[in-house]
Amino acid sequence: MASSVVTSFQPRYEMLLPLFRSAFLGDRNVFKVSATPSAQVGYSRKTIQCKESRIGKQPIAVPTNVTIALEGQDLKVKGPLGELALTYPREVELIKEDAGVLRVKKTVETRRANQMHGLFRTLTDNMVVGVSKGFEKKLILVGVGYRATVEGKELVLNLGFSHPVKMQIPESLKVKVEENTRITVSGYDKSEIGQFAATVRKWRPPEPYKGKGVKYSDEIVRRKEGKAGKKK
Repeated sequence: MASSVVTSFQPRYEMLLPLFRSAFLGDRNVFKVSATPSAQVGYSRKTIQCKESRIGKQPIAVPTNVTIALEGQDLKVKGPLGELALTYPREVELIKEDAGVLRVKKTVETRRANQMHGLFRTLTDNMVVGVSKGFEKKLILVGVGYRATVEGKELVLNLGFSHPVKMQIPESLKVKVEENTRITVSGYDKSEIGQFAATVRKWRPPEPYKGKGVKYSDEIVRRKEGKAGKKK
């Protein structure tokens, strides 16, 4: 009985086998791929010109008490408060015009040149203003027992640690303390002033719950609400 079932099923299986092969494995006689090349797609190349920086194209006015010395890509600025130097990258150049005006120009049209244009115009302006007028940065100490004093060439901070924090004051900076909690950092190098003030603030950044710490005078500390007590 079993042998009759096998012999009756075998012809049907052999008839359906080519259909399964063509459906799952593909049949070369049924599916044909065209080898005709397709038409080429045309394209046009456009030269995109970088926009000039709004900050970089502004002129820099030089006061009469400031001396400018330009040699190639090296700039030296000397004024009543001090002397600063800066080297420009090859993407930009400094041009000295009549009537005591400086302009920063791009030498190439690239993305990096556009970035350097505004950056070095700002650095140059900071140098001119720094040696003539100077800059200052103010900090405030907030917290019970927090105080600061100047001892010789050191700034001594009491910020709640087991020991006072002593910081060496750079030669080009002046530090003044008022009311034991107000610190004023002044000088002619804006970047050095900002770095020293940031280092002072880093010892005890203001926390968001009570506002304790060292903060800039114009800094706004976003306060958070503490955990509420369990309601009775």
